[in-house]
Amino acid sequence: MAPGFVIGLTGGMGTGKTTVARILAGLGCTIIDADQIGHQLLTPGTEVYRKVRAEFGATVVGPDGWIDRSALGKIVFAHPEARRRLNQLMHPAIIAQIEAAIGELKANGADGVVEIPLLFEAGLENKAALSLDEIWVVAAAPAVQLARVMARNGLAEKEAERRIDAQMPLREKIDRADLVIYNDGTEAELKEKVVTHWVARKQAHISRFGA
Repeated sequence: MAPGFVIGLTGGMGTGKTTVARILAGLGCTIIDADQIGHQLLTPGTEVYRKVRAEFGATVVGPDGWIDRSALGKIVFAHPEARRRLNQLMHPAIIAQIEAAIGELKANGADGVVEIPLLFEAGLENKAALSLDEIWVVAAAPAVQLARVMARNGLAEKEAERRIDAQMPLREKIDRADLVIYNDGTEAELKEKVVTHWVARKQAHISRFGA
């Protein structure tokens, strides 16, 4: 059985991580989405939900009883200490589910992409610890990144800048990556880059294991 190729995918806000993941899904990769896991963990009644509600109060709970992610986001992006507390509540449970999912992929020799926006911020760059074969970073020019965040999230320029600045500088992520994909053009151009890199690097991975 050929070894599966499992990468960690990260980058700055608005750089196109999810688009890259979607392209890789089209190539047969299983996608493990840390944000999606986080959403599931905030389902009313779960332990993480109870902890987040207790920590941040009723102001982050919507009329339907679910966590209002917009209200929570305004708090944590404005206050670094609040963001740190939220990460302490969320990250251990998210990481545990990611580890289990990667283990299943590896056991079956399957290819996978673990999309983790805060991969470096959460201290997950030790590839061996998560059984990742490579870490890919998606990057874009600052002006392009800002415009995308404003359009996608419906934010004013200052708020979009604050949210981008709340994350690790993109340059630091680029410096730590095994591969950087620059996404300043069209989706067709991005797809061509992603497919080319995936085919070449997966083959190199297989060759290293003598398969």
